[in-house]
Amino acid sequence: MLGTDQQARPADAGEPAAPPGRQAGKGRPTPKRSEVERRRRQPYTAPPADRKAAAAQARERRRAESRRRMEAMKRGEEWALPRQDRGPVRALARDYVDSRRLVVSEYILFAVFLLVLLVFVLGAAKNTAAVFYLEIGIVAVIVLESAYHAARVRALARQRFPGESTRGLTWYIAKRAMRLRGSRIPPARVKRGEAI
Repeated sequence: MLGTDQQARPADAGEPAAPPGRQAGKGRPTPKRSEVERRRRQPYTAPPADRKAAAAQARERRRAESRRRMEAMKRGEEWALPRQDRGPVRALARDYVDSRRLVVSEYILFAVFLLVLLVFVLGAAKNTAAVFYLEIGIVAVIVLESAYHAARVRALARQRFPGESTRGLTWYIAKRAMRLRGSRIPPARVKRGEAI
């Protein structure tokens, strides 16, 4: 039996055959654990002796990171944006709202200020019907304008980014549109009237 197995095998050119199911080597030696740990270690910086100095150091690190993130957000870098602002559909929605020449919702804060003025300064409590209709008008403007813009952005998103989610887009557009252009975060990338 032993002799027949040896005869059936072809003679190799001096190389032993690899056992079946084993992978070939990676072509380099495995590094020692001590070398790997040495490479992984960060340079050690001793913490300050007192707690106040340590707290000030940590606070300064947080401020520097916050400044770096804010600068990246102003440049529109995706990693620095808050989670609700990420994605191509949200970027399209921001650009769409920012490119509109007239967004009535942007000036809605002035109507709210007028409402507060009517109620508190002029004593409009006697004329509650006017205040009520003004409140309803403000809400109606926001809802109708946001729904209109959201429908347009959804149509653009279906063309440009098929398969991307448009969930929550109406509320996102409403929040963006209600802020004055200079106070929007992330800041506007497009000029008014610019084609998107």
